[in-house]
Amino acid sequence: MKFVLGKKQYMTQLFNDKGHMLAGTVVSVLPLKVTQVKNKETDGYDALQLAAFPKKKNAGKAIAGHLKASGVESGNFEKLNEVRLDSASDKKVGDTIDVSIFAEGDKIEVSGISKGKGFQGVVKRHGFHGGPRTHGNAHGEHSPGSISGGLRTHVPKNMRMAGRMGGDRTTVKNLSILKVLPESNELIVSGAIPGRRGTFIEIRATK
Repeated sequence: MKFVLGKKQYMTQLFNDKGHMLAGTVVSVLPLKVTQVKNKETDGYDALQLAAFPKKKNAGKAIAGHLKASGVESGNFEKLNEVRLDSASDKKVGDTIDVSIFAEGDKIEVSGISKGKGFQGVVKRHGFHGGPRTHGNAHGEHSPGSISGGLRTHVPKNMRMAGRMGGDRTTVKNLSILKVLPESNELIVSGAIPGRRGTFIEIRATK
């Protein structure tokens, strides 16, 4: 399975052979280190644990001990991520995975944490049309309307109301790789992807 971890950078545009402009997002992808290989015999499922983005700050004793036991050089990583596999992997602890596993045109899906937007009303959060601007309406253009009725003594479950918006794990499918830049460890992904600049992004090939 093709999989990498990256950080969202910024949006850009490319032009294809026909002169059509394509919107894309640049994702910084440093080589991943395989820190653990799980299999059905010992763990009940097949998976790889991958470490990304080394940093100088000392790791906690638990993480440092785990990395040392895995044979990975001493240090700390910003992200440890586990990837489930359909079958046993041929990767070994200490192997690296970089942007070269992808090629231009590969179909992918991208997951990340969306931008947090704070407390929002029903018009922005759920797309309500709001009330009329005229006919005696003073300040109710964004009011949600009735939230109950009849003989109910409580608000029904799943009632769409104002509340916290954003900050959720979001997956965008049907994207593709526009360009692979191995010299700068970057991928250019078609379209927009979740999160702000610096958000951790998971990129995986579609099945």
